[in-house]
Amino acid sequence: MTSKKDYRCEPFTKFVALGESTTAGGWSTAPECCWVPRLAALIDDFQERPFEVFNAGIGANLISRRSPAYETSGKPAADERLKKHVIDQAPDLLVISYGLNDARGGTPWALFRRVMSSLITRVRKTIDPVIVLPGPYYMWDFEVGKEGGYGKGDLDTFKRFNKGIARLAKASDCLYVDLLDAYGETDWMIHYDGVHANDLGHRIVANRLFEVLAQNCSCLAVGTKKAEKTSPRWRDESTLIRSAKQERR
Repeated sequence: MTSKKDYRCEPFTKFVALGESTTAGGWSTAPECCWVPRLAALIDDFQERPFEVFNAGIGANLISRRSPAYETSGKPAADERLKKHVIDQAPDLLVISYGLNDARGGTPWALFRRVMSSLITRVRKTIDPVIVLPGPYYMWDFEVGKEGGYGKGDLDTFKRFNKGIARLAKASDCLYVDLLDAYGETDWMIHYDGVHANDLGHRIVANRLFEVLAQNCSCLAVGTKKAEKTSPRWRDESTLIRSAKQERR
């Protein structure tokens, strides 16, 4: 057996997703196609009781009121609404999904890192959820939003933010999810606006987040570990074997 850290052994009871437009729903074709309910459904599949979900995504949102594009952003910023939308909700699973708008809006990495670290510290002073930090989503049209101050990023900037978030997650004992790797720079996972995930992209985001949770939270295996001891052996391969034997004759 490995000595891998188990971030949670008890079932999750409440999930909060704090983030930007793609967290809010992006341009998914229906509410249930957004990655937040998709992820919740995957977790529900492996827990005995459903849990609460609060989607705190706001379009054009930024991590801080000090971000350069703040005036044209979707307000309030993450550092302004943390108490109302996270701490007061008391989740035991928290996804803080920022980077896309800040990278596009010219937020310096040093400022982004300080604010993200502060958000994590403020949360942990009151509650102790499993905290997940995804890197930026993939997008391909960096001209979108230029008039509002969001045209300052490119894929290289996203990759720098992605590496920085990975380092920050490790230093802060948070779980990190590499969404750029999950997308694989696949344009057809992006809505025709060039920015937001489409339904396929949302599915991939949910899958990758679930994969990381499953690798680090034993609570997701409790039900299946219990069931595997009593479940019937349902697969009958006799017909398959007989047909193969007949073909060999």
